[in-house]
Amino acid sequence: MRKRSLLFGAALVLAPFLTAVSPAQAIVGGHASPRAYSFMGSFQPAYPAPPRPDGHGCGVEVLAPQWVLTASHCAGKNPTIAKAGVPRGWKVRVGSLGTTSGGEVAEVDHYYRLSNYQDEGGIWGRDLALMHLRTPVKAAPVRIASATPRPGTPVRIVGWGMTCDDVDNPRCFPTKLREADTVVQPLSACPSAAQTGELCVGSRDGSVAAGNMDSGGPVLVREGGRWAVAGVVSGPGGDRAPTLYTDATRHADWIKGIISGAAVPPDDKIPNVEGAVNLGDCVGSVVRTAASRPSDPALLLTNGHCVEGARPAPGTSLVDRPADRVAPIADRQGYPKVTARANRLVYATMTGTDVALYRLNRTYAQLAAKGAKVFRLTSTPVRAGDRLRLAYTTRRMSCTAEAVVGQLREGGYRQDDAIRYATAKDCAPGHGMSGSALLAPDGTTVVGVHNTHNEAGGRCTDDNPCEVGPHGEVTSVQGRSYGQQVDRIAACLTTGSRLDLARRGCTLK
Repeated sequence: MRKRSLLFGAALVLAPFLTAVSPAQAIVGGHASPRAYSFMGSFQPAYPAPPRPDGHGCGVEVLAPQWVLTASHCAGKNPTIAKAGVPRGWKVRVGSLGTTSGGEVAEVDHYYRLSNYQDEGGIWGRDLALMHLRTPVKAAPVRIASATPRPGTPVRIVGWGMTCDDVDNPRCFPTKLREADTVVQPLSACPSAAQTGELCVGSRDGSVAAGNMDSGGPVLVREGGRWAVAGVVSGPGGDRAPTLYTDATRHADWIKGIISGAAVPPDDKIPNVEGAVNLGDCVGSVVRTAASRPSDPALLLTNGHCVEGARPAPGTSLVDRPADRVAPIADRQGYPKVTARANRLVYATMTGTDVALYRLNRTYAQLAAKGAKVFRLTSTPVRAGDRLRLAYTTRRMSCTAEAVVGQLREGGYRQDDAIRYATAKDCAPGHGMSGSALLAPDGTTVVGVHNTHNEAGGRCTDDNPCEVGPHGEVTSVQGRSYGQQVDRIAACLTTGSRLDLARRGCTLK
């Protein structure tokens, strides 16, 4: 699979806006712009919020009074990664040197992405998006260049990307626009899997290039004495190399069709992802037992291997540890309905099963008052043939329990009675989906948690779980996915959402 990071965010992990690329600089080798560009703008989404004080996330270019151009992966920061739809809390500031004052501010009320991460061929070379503004701006627009600029063509790059690598240092986030004059390079100068449909822009050694949080920003060429947009920042071109831009000239018809209204794509159907909790590299869900009281602190369920810090060692568990973890509970469209904090790790293990329970700083009654989704925790194990719904943050997958595996081994850990899913197109979980709730057909009962899949066909190693039969026979099949039973948890919980491993009927260790 082709691997390349973006200069703004990660594809399926909703929170991060940055990637570890080198160099991670804003318009490397550039300088502060002496004057504003009427068409240049800063995309500032409220959700997900960029990790910088000024709220800048990507660059945009005004193409018409109510239309701006950016990168698809910038507009891909909607919760369900839809290609077309209505965002929440997105705005742009255009025609200003600064990201916090000046120019015009307009709200984004619709977005249309040329490509998505799941599309055949991926996003590369098609990393473009149009965003519609609720109200027109007065800023003079810029046009799309008439042709793909050839290698050696003089160009200008501009943006508000990072000026140093430290995301915790506010000085790394410039609030004043920067620019640099450079040239288009042959695609071979960008070693990071450059392909047709992309432009390689900057100096060959990367001393002049775009970087983190410059995504969506333009590469400008002169046509008839005026600037025109030839492409937008997509991803790094390699270590100490120029930057890759999507060639906007190749998609001029798509751009014109939407702006003119002649070929506007329909909105994507948004799946119901209510209740999913995005934990970064994992997923969780808020659960209650039959004995839970409204006044009890709510509990968050995920995998044991999803805990922050050191994982529980084989044969051990983590019990009653301090925690500090954000838990945004999604509404039907994936936006946070309520944001709670996990302030205690109640229990975590990867032995026998792979589960973790956190206690939140909100009670069940408080969550109910805010309309947050809370699931029921089962006390009945999953059986072969049971239908399941895997509750990920961007969609619900339809799965079936093909078998209950007596013993599953992976990287020194053993889990009992693991749930193997039947191979199906609609049930193909991957990385980042660990901890996703497995729901019963009623949609409200958590009967398991997804935790692993065999990535490469390996035997019993990390990311390559194997099944061990009653006589020691080992089976390892590439692509097989597994979840864990959760029916033993409820018997170990007492009032106040506390754990009692000595309680009668509790079989957790």
